[in-house]
Amino acid sequence: MGFAETFKALGDPVRREILVMLKFGKMSAGEIASKFDLTQASVSYHLSQLKKAELIRENKQKNFIYYELNASVFEEVMLWLSQFGGTQNEK
Repeated sequence: MGFAETFKALGDPVRREILVMLKFGKMSAGEIASKFDLTQASVSYHLSQLKKAELIRENKQKNFIYYELNASVFEEVMLWLSQFGGTQNEK
């Protein structure tokens, strides 16, 4: 995982909304698409960008593909961002 791909994926509001939806549990592409006024192809593109950034994983079950958050990537990003927090700068 590279931070460039992660932040690029997070830069799109549709992708951020997909991530918010997935925090409540896994969803199929059809369930995700039903929440947007977008073509199935557009939703598939957004899902592929999230997968490329490793922010989500896909899990095939019978005839369906379900998407879920990849929490480890979020943890890695949060750990990296935490170095910029705090009130004092260490020298």
